[in-house]
Amino acid sequence: MNKIIITMISIIVVLIGIITAVAISGPENTDKPSNIVTIVEEGNSNIEKENNMESNENTIETNSEEEEKISPNCVVTEKIYYKGCSHTTSSYNNIKEELVNKTKKEFEKEYSDWQIEKFTSNEIVIYKEVQGDCGEHYIVRSKNGQVIIYQKTENGEEEYLKTDISTEYLPETDRLQIERGIEINGKQQLNQLMEDYE
Repeated sequence: MNKIIITMISIIVVLIGIITAVAISGPENTDKPSNIVTIVEEGNSNIEKENNMESNENTIETNSEEEEKISPNCVVTEKIYYKGCSHTTSSYNNIKEELVNKTKKEFEKEYSDWQIEKFTSNEIVIYKEVQGDCGEHYIVRSKNGQVIIYQKTENGEEEYLKTDISTEYLPETDRLQIERGIEINGKQQLNQLMEDYE
């Protein structure tokens, strides 16, 4: 009697195993899209169209390239070309806090009158052209034995800065140049000349 029960249990276990294996493997690859022929009536003729079932599924497209955003450490270089004097000035500024994490399109809205020459998360270079002079044209001259800096303007010259530099201690060639007037373009060049005279 025990042999019959053991045999019956073994047969039941084997059958359950076979049924489970068939259920798990399922029918042959059902992931393949099936082709269905649809008949569409146009006028008096029937036209057959082949539709792929897969195309009826809703798909979501994603952009694999994430847009670059401005980092808090970004430096903005503003280049301005002045048509009046044909000079370009450059200024370097840290990014404004409200522009951090903005994309290029969002940045363009803020600087719509500028051209973007370079845009990375850490460096942005923008450029524009304007009428007039850059305002960084100077003439260094002597007045009453002292070095005076004049700024050239559209209307002429204006006194810009009196220095504490006395012309009497300068070499003769420098004194002669200052008497004629030394034209300087840009604050950096002006600062360098003043350092040479001190």
